[in-house]
This record gives sequence, structure tokens and C-alpha cells, in this order.
Amino acid sequence: MIEHRANPLRGILMKVASVVVFVGMQTFIKLAGPGINPGQITFYRSFFAIFPIVLYLAWLGQLRGAFYTRNPIGHLRRGSIGILSMGCGFYGLVHLPMPEAISIGYAMPLFAVAFAALFLGEAVRFYRWTAVFVGLFGVMVISWPKLTLFAEGDFGSEAALGALAVLAAAAMGAMAMVQVRLLVREEKTATIVLYFSITASVFSLATIPFGWNWLDLHTTIMLMLCGFCGGIAQILLTESYRYADVSTIAPFEYTSILLGIVISYLLFDDIPTATTLVGTLIVVSAGIFIIYREQRLGMRRRGDKAQPG
Repeated sequence: MIEHRANPLRGILMKVASVVVFVGMQTFIKLAGPGINPGQITFYRSFFAIFPIVLYLAWLGQLRGAFYTRNPIGHLRRGSIGILSMGCGFYGLVHLPMPEAISIGYAMPLFAVAFAALFLGEAVRFYRWTAVFVGLFGVMVISWPKLTLFAEGDFGSEAALGALAVLAAAAMGAMAMVQVRLLVREEKTATIVLYFSITASVFSLATIPFGWNWLDLHTTIMLMLCGFCGGIAQILLTESYRYADVSTIAPFEYTSILLGIVISYLLFDDIPTATTLVGTLIVVSAGIFIIYREQRLGMRRRGDKAQPG
């Protein structure tokens, strides 16, 4: 395992770089065009992510050890949940403007707080529970204009289904985070990342009977680039945590909404609605408050440990 000294600026830069590449991944999915099976997108995202990950692990000299695992069932469980999350997220991304899909996806860390309390027994007190509910209210502000289409009897509305799909993706993504927290107790990060990409690639092949399309060259290239971006972004994200605390770099996740708005306007003529902007502000504020509380509690715990006796 390679150790690095703390370097918050480098960690922040790598985190921002990962956000930029992740938004690039989403952009390539949008550029691939509508009507693509979410399972097919998931396959390209997972399979072609393996190449940069393998090259990176080989460069570090960690490739051989990355395949050794003590918990294959845990990887299978994490992969199953993760592929469902990606499939729902990609469906929503195809059927929603990018800023709205990104904003609703911000519910994932809020769900993660709740699931950590329910399944990992982590202590979650009043302030963090309040932030979770405020954040979910912000998600509803963003989603409500789409969900009200159900009240009009249009149960096939792609926008409404897309909003629900992204919300489901956030919930399952949070559950996948819980599984990762369990895996890291006995597995290397490289092993977790590699097995997830392999598992998701294999599982996504099961969706072939459900309407995979014959792709033209343009669409194929866009989806391949989506996969490469996903793999590179995972590497950058993992490396960013080597140089800085989670509480230091986590707020920079929210730069994705600004980038998403600019790209959506320039490439797809999408302009965020007032409800999207207001709801995003609520969700981001709740997320930053949780990060702030975690940082303060962490400082308090370190201070208590430093006390003599």
C-alpha cells in the first residue's frame, strides 16, 4: 500500500478533477442519444471502466493482489445493488435534463446517513436527522413538477419516471455505500473497485433480452468514452482521499451542479427551472451542514483522545 503525506490542496484538486470527469461521463451518455437500454449503458460504463483501472493498478504494482478477496459474497451483494443503482440513474439521466438528474442524485449522501444508522448502528442525532429531512424536502421541491404529472393520469410520463428512477438510484447508491463500508473492514480499495466493475459488467449482460439496441458508430464511441471516464473518475476520487480528509473534500462534490448547468445549456439548450435551483440550494445546504457536523464531531473526538488520563 502506498502512503502519502497530507496535502489538502492536492486532494481538493483531484476531487474536483473527479467531479469534472464524472460529469463528462454523464455528458457522453446524453450525447449517445435517447432510447438506449439502461442495462446496455451500464455494461459500457462498467466494462470499459475496467481498462483504466487495470492499467492504473498495474502501474502501482497492485494488480495481482487486487484479485484476492476474502469476501466474494460481499462483492456480489455490493455489485447487485450498485448495478441497480446505475441502471436507474442512467434511465433518469436519459429522460431528465442533466441539472435535475444531478440535483436529485444529491439525495444519496442523505440516504446514506439514515442507512448507516439503521444497518451499521452508527449514532445519528437530532441535527443530522434534521438535515436529512430538510435535504429530502429539497429533493421533493426539484421532483414535484415532474411527479405531479402522475396526478393527471399520465403514468407513462418519462420525466416523472425519470425523477423517480434517479431518486431510487440515490437510495440504492446509499445502500451500496453501506456495503462498501462493510467491505473495507477486510478488503483493499483496489479489490472493491475492480470487483465492482467486473460484477456490474457481467450482471448487466442479463439485460440483453430486455431490448438492447444495435448501436451505430457514434453511439458506441460515446458509451465507450462514458466507461473510460467512469474508470478514470473512480481512480481520481480514490486518490483524492489519500491526501485530504473526507470532510475537507466532500463539499466540492457540489461543483458538479454548476458544471452540469453550463454543459446542459451549451450542448442541450436546457435551462434549469426556478424549482430546480431552489431545491438544489436546499439539498446542498443540508449536505454541507452534515459535513460540517461530521468535521466538528471528529475534531471533538480527537480532542477527547488527546486529553490525559
